[in-house]
This record gives sequence, C-alpha cells and structure tokens, in this order.
Amino acid sequence: MSGESDLRTLLSGMRPELNDGVYVFCTVPGTTGTTVPAGTTPVATIREREGLTLVLRQEEADAAGLAYEYTAGWITLRIHSALDAVGLTAAFATELGAHGLSCNVIAGYHHDHLFVAADRAAEAVAVLEGLAERSADS
Repeated sequence: MSGESDLRTLLSGMRPELNDGVYVFCTVPGTTGTTVPAGTTPVATIREREGLTLVLRQEEADAAGLAYEYTAGWITLRIHSALDAVGLTAAFATELGAHGLSCNVIAGYHHDHLFVAADRAAEAVAVLEGLAERSADS
C-alpha cells in the first residue's frame, strides 16, 4: 500500500494524535557495535558518527542513567504519507514555527512523528488540527 502524496489531502487528513508519555533524546557513544541499553525500548534509534541516538520514554532514560536535555511530547500524524511526498514537513513546521513551537521530525514507513516541547504538546496538536481544518476548507 503506497502512501498519500497530495499535499492538500495530507494536510487535511493528518489527524495528529498525542501519544502518552514524555520522551527524550539520548546518545550512547560509539558508532559500531553500540547496543541499546538494557531495560530500554526506544521508539526510534539513529546511528550517527558521534554515537547512537535513542528516542525513548523519560522514565526509561532515568532508570538507565542516560542524560538528556530536552523533554518532548510525541505526536503521530495518522495519515499514511508517501516517503517522497513534497511539502508536508515544510507546511506543518512553518505552522508550528509561527506559534513559537519547534519540532523534531522522524519519518516512519507509514507515518510522520513529531517531537515537540512536552509542556506545549497539547498546544501543538491544536495548531496542527487548525491547519488540517483550514486545508480541508480550501
């Protein structure tokens, strides 16, 4: 099943959903052979030259003694976006930015996942819902 690539359809149908919990970005040094720390179940991992980045629940990072600087809410856009779709990230990032909201985006095969400041996550969902409504009306 291929994903949606029409920008208007993507925006009007994104259905942002705030996942439970608070999430953090941590890093484990090393570029080869680096494993995920015991007791953690990251929602995403990214291998970088500097080490393995983990995105995981704050309580898991705390229990594993992992340092972090940023706490985030995790929003999933429920529409199945095509990996080669053009403009979706730019549109929602611009809208969030206009409200002083930063976001860190990770694209999965089916959905886009946004990590926004934990204390403003509900506000970010409302901003995205407003963008979706305006897109449906245009």
